[in-house]
Amino acid sequence: GDDAYASRDYEAPAGEVERALAEIWQELLGVDRAGRNDHFFELGGHSLLAMRLISLVRQRLNVELELAALFANPQLEALACVVAQAQNNTLPQIVPASRGAQ
Repeated sequence: GDDAYASRDYEAPAGEVERALAEIWQELLGVDRAGRNDHFFELGGHSLLAMRLISLVRQRLNVELELAALFANPQLEALACVVAQAQNNTLPQIVPASRGAQ
């Protein structure tokens, strides 16, 4: 039909982060599928849902996503890059400091 999906070719999410994000989008936006070309706000996302998205990303992916980053990268594939980058940056802090524990 002539719906919102017609404007973009569906491309399945690739990789762990994209799949996790797609799952979150599907839950929040109530869509059957979220592809890597899809835009959060075009699928019905708004600022309240954006806050919930950030909270779920924190819980599931252990990444503190900035609201501005979502607005700047509303496309699933682009947002996944931001999240993956953030995961790489936060990894060293997760290692427990065991030096003083002798």
